[in-house]
Amino acid sequence: MRNQQLADMMRPVDFDGIVGQQHLFGPRGAVRRMVESGRITNMIFFGPPGTGKTTAASVIAARSGMEFRRLNCTSASLSDVKEVLAETSNIFGSGGILLYLDELQYFNRKQQQSLLEYMEDGRITLIASTTENPHFYIYNAIISRSSLFEFKPVKPAEMLPALTRALAYLNEENGTAITADAELLTYVAAQVRGDVRRGIVLLENAYFAAGEEGITPRAGAITRENIEDFHVPVGNFNNDTHYDLLSCLQKSIRGSDPDATAFYVAKLCAAGELISLCRRLQVIASEDVGLAYPQAAVITRACCESAMELGFPEARIPLINAALTLATAPKSNSAYEALAAAMADVEAGKGNVAPVHLQSPLFKGYKYPHEYTCHFVQQQYLPDDLRGRTYYHFGENKTEQAAAAFAQKIRTEGGKPRQ
Repeated sequence: MRNQQLADMMRPVDFDGIVGQQHLFGPRGAVRRMVESGRITNMIFFGPPGTGKTTAASVIAARSGMEFRRLNCTSASLSDVKEVLAETSNIFGSGGILLYLDELQYFNRKQQQSLLEYMEDGRITLIASTTENPHFYIYNAIISRSSLFEFKPVKPAEMLPALTRALAYLNEENGTAITADAELLTYVAAQVRGDVRRGIVLLENAYFAAGEEGITPRAGAITRENIEDFHVPVGNFNNDTHYDLLSCLQKSIRGSDPDATAFYVAKLCAAGELISLCRRLQVIASEDVGLAYPQAAVITRACCESAMELGFPEARIPLINAALTLATAPKSNSAYEALAAAMADVEAGKGNVAPVHLQSPLFKGYKYPHEYTCHFVQQQYLPDDLRGRTYYHFGENKTEQAAAAFAQKIRTEGGKPRQ
């Protein structure tokens, strides 16, 4: 009995074998044309799981002639990176090393920075992959030295050749003649939402389940019932369930329910959703707690950075601290509402001309507030067509009411020229 996954055993060895991603690897695909012309540059592949990122890196590595090294950033450490970098000084790395970093978003800033010098002088050619938006999680200096390529979910029709090859491989490996028609394979492809690896796993499970007595027959056909035995249509966690849980978490925090908050944090942690959980908590800190407790954003940021450095399972502790701080904090969406109101005017095309006294270089007529009592003087700041418009309304919480009292004080007592 083999332990290696079928999807890994069947990885294509050339661009023609990659399913989907025609914009990258088809006859006129950008990456294919670049590689076939002899140019291999630093690349960042981003997109959902099972769309061919690792496969593409392997194909490019085979064509490069360079030493190929692969690290998975969920488990690799800085010492692992340094070990690869050290190879650039010996005979094996004299022709350059092609380093593939899978799930680069799990490397912290220091780990990513360690690559820069080697990328700069060409000792390392980096291909990195991520399932997240690279602009959020990859160091800008890495991005500026790389070309970004988006991998899209593979359409069912595009996935059919991979599933057909998988079934042929299973039949050859086991000496059987199990069949599956195009309609059945299309059904399999439609269930996995563009994830080729998941589609092959689902087909392989159904293949071994075919037969009335649970023993793989020498011949026969895979049925839809075989597929449904292994696929529960409750939504792909990376899509429906993923967003449902994050939505439930935000609504629980917004509703000041610490018990529900703890439950949804636990569910997301159990699913390994470290990055999305950190992102959502930081959104909540500013959107739902906001100016009622401005320090919440600082606390949440610190907890999220700690969680990212620790990784699971220890990351659960700072994450629950951040979540319960937000759930039990006073709430205000006054800043969020102010922005929404201002954005409505921006989108309506208003406020395009700034007041003359605010325009450089002369600032003619501008009054310098520090020359007045309370460091305040009444003057127009909004454009003429928005003069008098109010976007921000002070919230009812203690912090914003203190700010409201201060605003009233400076308007009452300020505005007189200093002596």
